[in-house]
Amino acid sequence: MLATDLDGTLLRSDSTVSDATRRALAEAERRGFVVAFVTGRPPRWLHEVALETGHTGIAVGANGALSYDLHTETIIDSHPLTADILAEVTAVLREKIPEIRFAMEYGHDFAYEAEYTHDWDILPSTDRQGRQLPEATEAELEALLDKPAVKLLGKGREMDPDEFMGLVEELVGETVTVTRSGHSALVEISAAGITKASGLAALAASRGIDRHEVAAVGDMPNDVPMLEWAGASYAVANAHPSARRAAGTVLQRTNEQDAVAHLIWSILS
Repeated sequence: MLATDLDGTLLRSDSTVSDATRRALAEAERRGFVVAFVTGRPPRWLHEVALETGHTGIAVGANGALSYDLHTETIIDSHPLTADILAEVTAVLREKIPEIRFAMEYGHDFAYEAEYTHDWDILPSTDRQGRQLPEATEAELEALLDKPAVKLLGKGREMDPDEFMGLVEELVGETVTVTRSGHSALVEISAAGITKASGLAALAASRGIDRHEVAAVGDMPNDVPMLEWAGASYAVANAHPSARRAAGTVLQRTNEQDAVAHLIWSILS
């Protein structure tokens, strides 16, 4: 199995997939590899990647909180945060970090409280193919806590990203899983024990693939559990220091230089 992160790893910075990467993925599958996308992205941001790559297998999304069939575009399994846990965690964080603002990934739907700002467009009405996307909802925090969510997002505004994540982990890390996938003060919170590693392990087991038969590649803190779990692990050259430390090998190429494509050809040869 070849397990790859998407943003910052397989995808270029403009979220496109190069022809070289597309050919390498196809050749890996032709030679019998199971290719798995393991990402922090929610389902609504996976359709375009499937079209770009031609890969329509199973993806692990929301940092391991769900598995998603790219062909049928359906959620197969999910491990959400309960409403009670969401209420508990947001109360602690709001008390200790008053400036924090929250958003919720429910699966296909997204909601956020006022003053929550993202680093990219969170409210597109359609995807690049013109397909209608679910509308995002703005509401008071209390209204966002009335149902389970596969991921809780917390924005620390102008705080240092690593310091912000460390503080959040110190405050609620015994109750939930805290990580991040970007370069801003944005934490991604999942149910306790839910990581890219747990999602990938379940997917590999469902295919009869042992841990030592899995090669994984990533670039950010949310990839660390996956890189530590996989039999062979790689970090792209542009990776965060934590991913570089967790990986068995740091690649010489960045995501802009088709690092994953070159890795695939190296493995196949």
